Amino acid sequence: MFIKPSFSLKKYFSTGLLTFCLGVLICVSTFISIGNMEKKIKVVIDGKETNITTYRSEVASILAGNDIVLGPKDKIEPSLKSTVIDGDLISITKAKSVQLLVDGETRNLLTAEEDVASVLAYQEVILGKEDIVSLDLDQKIQNGLNIVITRVNTVIDVQTEAIDYSTVVKKDYNAYEGTKSTVQQGQTGERQIKTQVVYEDGKEVSRTVVSDSVVKQPVDEIVSVGTLGQLALSRGGSITYTNVMSMKATSYTLSYSDTGKSPGDAGYGKTASGRQVVRDPNGYSTIAVDPRVIPLGTKLYVEGYGYAIAADTGGAIKGNIVDLYFDTKSECYNFGVRTVKVYVLK
Repeated sequence: MFIKPSFSLKKYFSTGLLTFCLGVLICVSTFISIGNMEKKIKVVIDGKETNITTYRSEVASILAGNDIVLGPKDKIEPSLKSTVIDGDLISITKAKSVQLLVDGETRNLLTAEEDVASVLAYQEVILGKEDIVSLDLDQKIQNGLNIVITRVNTVIDVQTEAIDYSTVVKKDYNAYEGTKSTVQQGQTGERQIKTQVVYEDGKEVSRTVVSDSVVKQPVDEIVSVGTLGQLALSRGGSITYTNVMSMKATSYTLSYSDTGKSPGDAGYGKTASGRQVVRDPNGYSTIAVDPRVIPLGTKLYVEGYGYAIAADTGGAIKGNIVDLYFDTKSECYNFGVRTVKVYVLK
């Protein structure tokens, strides 16, 4: 059973008073709502700050209501579809015209990146450790900026060069003149040259030798050359000699005028080496020499005289002079004084 309440507003308030109070309540609520919708928003465009009062909440709507137009590459934070509240900040970075030269390509860019490093990252340009950037990486982006990337590559070029061997000639005193034999084969050596070569964008810009070393020593070639001379004699046969000299030849006998001695005197007929003087056309005759030039005891062949042995000395025999012994004065006169070839026999 429904019980009708005994309390009624009409009992205490008139209909007019109720209507008035309700209207006041609605107005107050409306004013409070309108007050809550008003916002103060700070908009910063490329560092320049503007304060905006708006009743709108969506970023795109706020920008449109304040004639702020975004380019296709401009950056905005928060996004256009975001909503903001009183006191929020809208940050806009306007895109700028930049030229990027890299890897032989020129890129004309419209970018809102903050600095050079960000532009390179966005363009997926990876820098090598030696690459050169024309601007500092933290350089702020401005209109008309030119960014040039120079690719640098350093390599070590290794070259080898042959080192020629030397030829060493050694005399062979047991072989005839004109004969030659290789005792040791020569071998070329090798040197290694390391050069640092720097390329910029594929073009060589510098070349520096960093090391030059011998990695294999050359081996000398040794050649043996005969020194023995051979002389064919007019009377037949030949002689083998180790040296030949052009000398002045004089002659002497055992006479007192030549030796200062007479038969019976001590040392008469004896040479300085103790030999008996002898003239043997078919063998070795004794002659006087300067021992500093031809050692005593040396066997010789004297042109126009024959075989001889260096056995004697004399006060007047100095330097390239030989004094030939003859048995008679007439032989000495016939020989005279002449220049002869003296062969040192082997």
